[in-house]
Amino acid sequence: MILAKDFIETVEGLVFAVVESGLEEDKVLCFLRYIKQGSAWKKVNTEQANQYLSKKYPHYLYYSPVKQAHCHALTLAQVHKHHQPQKRVKQLLESGSDDIVEKDCIALCLLFQQHDLDLALLGVTGSILISAQKTTSDIDLVFYSRDVFNQARAITKKLIEQGKCSQLSEKDWLESYDRRQGDLSYKEYVWHEKRKFNKAMINQRKFDLSLVNVDNTEQNIDLIEYKKLEAIVLKVQVVGDSFTFDYPAKFIIDHSEIKSIVCYTATYTGQAKAGEWIEVSGVVEQATEGDKRIVVGSSREACGEYIKVINA
Repeated sequence: MILAKDFIETVEGLVFAVVESGLEEDKVLCFLRYIKQGSAWKKVNTEQANQYLSKKYPHYLYYSPVKQAHCHALTLAQVHKHHQPQKRVKQLLESGSDDIVEKDCIALCLLFQQHDLDLALLGVTGSILISAQKTTSDIDLVFYSRDVFNQARAITKKLIEQGKCSQLSEKDWLESYDRRQGDLSYKEYVWHEKRKFNKAMINQRKFDLSLVNVDNTEQNIDLIEYKKLEAIVLKVQVVGDSFTFDYPAKFIIDHSEIKSIVCYTATYTGQAKAGEWIEVSGVVEQATEGDKRIVVGSSREACGEYIKVINA
């Protein structure tokens, strides 16, 4: 099965990051991230990816009727190679490496293992997955169980307290903030991020933790079709936070008409806890049977859309 955070490669030398587990209309939803140039991989941003495909491979451009959003998509027949994060971690742990980025990745995995985390439920995505890392590359770990992911966050907090890992430096926070291009101030962004413990530093290298939950089906959000209604800015209380680090993240809210907030933007995963009041800016959608939700990340860049705690 192809899961979110996997990479899929075509015969043309294009590597797409999978954005949704499973298939829609017999296609894998994904986004172009790397282009093969000679023997090296070139990373591309959203605008570059769209322009490149429009000119050379428009058949990979796709409009999702379920998400009502533009992305990229491949049929299973168009997948030449399937790069899997769990297999990559297993290979690194078994064979070792002289590469400094991979050595840091191995060291981090072993630290988690020393705190009784099951490495079978962990993978590495991003540039390391296809050996495209540079000396300055981050480590992007992905977890395949909500419980194990939360365990990893708790271990990260402990490792920071023990001095084996560290919080991001001011320079790293600024770089992270600039990459996100979000709608929070820098101060707001850092305040929210520091308490999540889903990113830190090992050997002066940044690492990120993310969740691809495959151990239950409680969150089949996108099996229902929704219609976009209107943009909204709302102040509301969060009453349920069990799924706030999932993809998509889901926040249960106390509101007479709208039951939840669903977030497709990584910046705002885990953004608020049960009991906290937030301000949310997004798009109201309504299911065919009548339920309403607010979507944050209705487009890939999610300009003008955000979640922030207002009672801190």
